[in-house]
Amino acid sequence: MRNYIYYRCGDADLATDVAQEAFMKIWEKQNIVDSNKVVALLYKISGDIFINNYRKQKTVLKFALSIKPQTNTQTPEDILQFKELQNTYNNILNIMPEKQRVTFLMHRLEGYSYSEIADHLNLSVKAIEKRMKLAIEFLRKNINN
Repeated sequence: MRNYIYYRCGDADLATDVAQEAFMKIWEKQNIVDSNKVVALLYKISGDIFINNYRKQKTVLKFALSIKPQTNTQTPEDILQFKELQNTYNNILNIMPEKQRVTFLMHRLEGYSYSEIADHLNLSVKAIEKRMKLAIEFLRKNINN
């Protein structure tokens, strides 16, 4: 049995494992199996176990090949530009009027909706919309300077 599986796969360890598992399955079913058909059943079980193992290995390999390593494509220049932009952004936030800054940060950083900000600050939704509009205009105007 081991030689039959070894012929099919070329891996001695796998052939040994498959043959052992096939004999274990026959042993578990010894009361059910007709003794005249044991050899045929043994070959069938061994072949099925080998095919199942092959399919499992194929799926594992396919998954392993589908994973692409992440590469860091940022250059030192990109990192420096990002830090400069972040510093500019923080400086603009520091000089932004407080009402606009609070509304802007609650919406953009904390993820509150306009209605949640309005409830929190005891204002109307329209007032929050106007503050956000002014905050964004302030950012656009000062980021280009």
